[in-house]
Amino acid sequence: MLSILGVLSLGALAVIGLLQAGAIDMAADTPHSPAVYRLIEWAREQSIVRRAAAIVPPDDLSDAGRIRRGAGNYDAMCANCHLSPGIEDSEIRKGLYPLPPNLSKPANADDSDRTDARRFWIIKHGVKASGMPAWSKGGMEDEAIWDLTAFLKIMPDLSPEEYRRLVEASDGHAHGGLEEHGAEMESKSGAAHTHATKPHAHKHGV
Repeated sequence: MLSILGVLSLGALAVIGLLQAGAIDMAADTPHSPAVYRLIEWAREQSIVRRAAAIVPPDDLSDAGRIRRGAGNYDAMCANCHLSPGIEDSEIRKGLYPLPPNLSKPANADDSDRTDARRFWIIKHGVKASGMPAWSKGGMEDEAIWDLTAFLKIMPDLSPEEYRRLVEASDGHAHGGLEEHGAEMESKSGAAHTHATKPHAHKHGV
């Protein structure tokens, strides 16, 4: 037993020594080894599955209003990293590691309530060390997150033209949480904020 503890202690000291020496390459353009990547991916999915298990999606995710509102926020907040129908890559996406999933393509898993809960949890809480922000921290309330979730369900079936029509019919980048967040910031700084804009025009050099 003591010998096992000794080996574990030496192993822990070796790892600490490597970290202290800066031996771990943290550059985003140097991928993890396949084994490390699989371990991180497995740990991430186990964490998300556990935390999303109690989330119950609303019954109206097919509502046209939800989908339309989600389209505007997706185009403004998500499309640069997660792409949109007809767009194959973006400047910022090329530099991110791990590479964000292309959400305009069909998912591998069945589009079930569990998938909806998973999407909601990720949008709300973000994912550490991945570049995926916690949008709740940015002022997005749950209803707007469910709107995004509703839009993500149907986006893989949209043509580029259908996608653009939905975005243009939306209120653009608009969600109620921004008003509260902006009011708080305005009271602190005295600056004027615009919280709802029409959809942004994105130029993709790909």
